[in-house]
Amino acid sequence: MNGGDKIIERIMADSKKSVDEIMAQAANECSAVMQEAEKTADKNTAEINAKTAAKLRQIEASSKSRAELETRNALLKQRRKEIDKTVEALHDYLLNLGDREYFDALYRLAAQLKGKSGEIFLNKKDLGRLPSDFESVIREKGLDATVSKTPADIAGGFVLKSGDIEENMEFGALIGSRRDEIEDLINRELFAQ
Repeated sequence: MNGGDKIIERIMADSKKSVDEIMAQAANECSAVMQEAEKTADKNTAEINAKTAAKLRQIEASSKSRAELETRNALLKQRRKEIDKTVEALHDYLLNLGDREYFDALYRLAAQLKGKSGEIFLNKKDLGRLPSDFESVIREKGLDATVSKTPADIAGGFVLKSGDIEENMEFGALIGSRRDEIEDLINRELFAQ
């Protein structure tokens, strides 16, 4: 081998050595970059997973809360319907009492107005079935009143007029004025847990 070939061979060997060193350094740097990228990717994945899990818990809690609210509202709506039906049935019951029971109820209402006086207004149906001793019985109960021959526009019960003052003893009005108490009673009876 001549001198020129040896120089070329040496240059080639040095070049190969330099290329190998550069390749090894590039491989090391590439490996370091890949490891750092994997760490960053793992960290980002963990953060995304944590945020996603938190968001899912929030959505789940919100959905559960909405479902509970809708269930509660549906139950309250149904309860309201049942109370309304029961109050209506109570009103119908009072209106459809037999004559004796009906007027006994009116006598009890008259007793609540003890010490008052005036004119009692009944509906047309009640005027037609009025017991002959009605006025004397209500006087015994403490209500000094006469029965008007003019029918009142009420479903049942009576209205006592004393000058400009009216005492509304109509069944619907009485039920309406005591609706909260009636609802409490119905709630205890129908929905006791």
